[in-house]
Amino acid sequence: MTLVKDRQELSAARRRPVRVLNTGVRFVASFSRKHYHDCMPVETEISPKTYTPIRAPRGTKISCKSWQQEAAMRMLMNNLDEEVAERPQDLVVYGGTGRAARSWEAYHAIVATLKALDNDETLLVQSGKPVGVFKTHEYAPRVLIANSNLVGHWSNWEKFNELERAGLMMYGQMTAGSWIYIGSQGIVEGTFETFSAAGEKSFAGDLAGKLIVSGGMGGMGGAQPLAATMTGAAFLGIDVDPERIKKRLKTGYCDFMVTTLDEALRILKNAVRKKENISVGLVGNCADIIPELAERGVVPDILTDQTSAHDPLNGYVPNGMTFEAARELRKRDPKAYEEKSLDAMARHVEGMLRLQKMGSVTFDYGNNLRTFAFQRGVKNAYDFPGFVPAYIRPLFCEGRGPFRWVALSGEASDIAVTDDLVLELFPENRILRRWIELARKRIKFQGLPARICWLGYGERAQFGLAMNELVKKGKIKAPIVIGRDHLDCGSVASPYRETESMKDGSDAIADWPILNALLNTAAGASWVSVHNGGGVGIGYSLHAGQVTVADGTDMMAKRIERVLTTDPGMGVVRHVDAGYDEAKTFAEEKSVKIPMREG
Repeated sequence: MTLVKDRQELSAARRRPVRVLNTGVRFVASFSRKHYHDCMPVETEISPKTYTPIRAPRGTKISCKSWQQEAAMRMLMNNLDEEVAERPQDLVVYGGTGRAARSWEAYHAIVATLKALDNDETLLVQSGKPVGVFKTHEYAPRVLIANSNLVGHWSNWEKFNELERAGLMMYGQMTAGSWIYIGSQGIVEGTFETFSAAGEKSFAGDLAGKLIVSGGMGGMGGAQPLAATMTGAAFLGIDVDPERIKKRLKTGYCDFMVTTLDEALRILKNAVRKKENISVGLVGNCADIIPELAERGVVPDILTDQTSAHDPLNGYVPNGMTFEAARELRKRDPKAYEEKSLDAMARHVEGMLRLQKMGSVTFDYGNNLRTFAFQRGVKNAYDFPGFVPAYIRPLFCEGRGPFRWVALSGEASDIAVTDDLVLELFPENRILRRWIELARKRIKFQGLPARICWLGYGERAQFGLAMNELVKKGKIKAPIVIGRDHLDCGSVASPYRETESMKDGSDAIADWPILNALLNTAAGASWVSVHNGGGVGIGYSLHAGQVTVADGTDMMAKRIERVLTTDPGMGVVRHVDAGYDEAKTFAEEKSVKIPMREG
C-alpha cells in the first residue's frame, strides 16, 4: 500500500477536511479510496499489520474549539479504545457489527471536522459518515447523528445488508454509533438491576446460593458475570469465542474459564452449596449447552440470554461445528450460515423453555432470540417474558433508567468525586448506595473512567447541575460527559424489548423516540442520535440517544437542567399516555404537564 513520502503533502491533505460553498453549508470532503490511502499516515493504516490502537486524549488541553466538540471527539475515540471495543481494527464496538464510524475514511473526516467545527455550527453524521456542517447557534447540538434508519417497507436485514455492502450505511447498535459506549461497565448496573428485581420478585431479595445461567460474554453480555456476582449469586456464562471470556477474566468481570460443562458444574455446585458468588465462563454453544442442562436435570434458578442473536449472520454462531469452521462458512456461504444460525436459535429457545417448565425463572433480555425461534417453528417461544415488562417497567414510569457519565480528564479521582456526590445527594436510595459501594470495589474502568447508575426524573437534573458546579470550581479536573443507554424510559420503541406488552397496545408506535430526539435537540444536548435496530435488529426498534457535556459554564448549566429534565420526562409522559397508574401518580406529584390528563 502506497504512503505519502512528503510529510508537507500529508499535512496539507490532513488540513483539507472541508470545502466551502457560497450556500452557507460546508460539506465534508470525500476522498477517493486511492487518494485517502495515499495520504493516510502509517499509524492509521487499516491493515492488521499496521493498525495502531486508538486512545482518547486525557487532561485539560483540547484540540477542538470548545469542550463540546472535544468531548464528542474523545468519546468517539474512546468507543474504539482496545479496552472498550470488541474489534476496534474493524471499527466494531459491540453487538456483532455495531460500529462507531462507517469507514476509516469517515472516522478521520469526523475527527478533522470536529477539530475545525465552530461553536455555532452543527455536524451531520449519516450512518457513520460526516455529510455536512450547518450554521446553527451556540445552544444547538454540535453533532446530530442518524444510524441505520430505513423506510418501513424496506426496514429489514436483507435491504440493510445490501446497502451496507454498497458502502451506504452502517449498523450503529445503540451507544456504538452515538459515541457513548463505555465498555461492559455501561450495562453492568442495568443487568444488576434486572437480576436484583428477579431476586426480589422470586427469591425474597436473596440470591445467595442461587445459580444464574446465560449466554453471551461479548460487549453487552460481558457485564453479566460481574452483575450476577454483585447480587450474591453464582453465575454460568456460555460463549463460543474463548477470547471474549479471556477478556472478562482480564478485566475482573469473570472468575473462571473452563472448556467442559462437567468442569463448570463441579465449580458451581460447590459455590451454590457454600453460597459463594462465583462466576464461570464456559467455552461452548448455547444451542448445545442449554438443552444439555435440561437433559441432565440441572435447573438454574434464573435463566436468560445476551448473545447477539439480533443478527443471525454476524452476531450468532450456529452449533454443530467449531467456531473457526463457522467463521469460514460465514465468509464462504452467508445464506447457509444464516440458516444454520436460525436452526441453532430454535434449539436454544427450546432448551430454555424446557428449563422454564422445570422451574427456572426465565426471561428474554431483549436480543430478539424468541422472535427468530418463533419464525423457525417454535410456536411457544414467547412463553417466557421480556425483562422490561417482567421487572423494569415500574422504574420507567418514574422516568428512571441507565444514567451514565465519563471523566474526560482520564483521572479515576474525578469519578471518585462524583461517587461521593451522588451518595450525598440521594442518601435515602438504598439500592443506589449498594450499587455505588460495590462498583467502587469491583468495576475496573475500560477506556476513560466512567460510572453508571439508575436515576429518575428530577434526580438526573439535580445530579448533573451539581457535577457542572464541581467542574466550575475545579474540584473535578476536566468536564464530565453525561449520557445514557438508548435503553431508557422514554427513548425507544421496541416491541420485543423495552415496549413489549404495553398496557394500551402501543408497543410498535415509534413516534416516541423521534419526539425524544427532537426534544433533546430543542433543549440543547451536546449531541443527539436516532437509530434503527439496536439490540434487537433492523426493523425491530427505533431509539434515540443524547449526550450533554458538563463543562462548568453557566450556559451548560442551563442546558443540563433542561435536557436532564426533558429526557427522563419523556419516559413519564410516554407511560402516562399508555395508561400506567404509577406514571399518572408520579406525574401529578412532580407537576409534569400532561395536556389531556385522564381522571
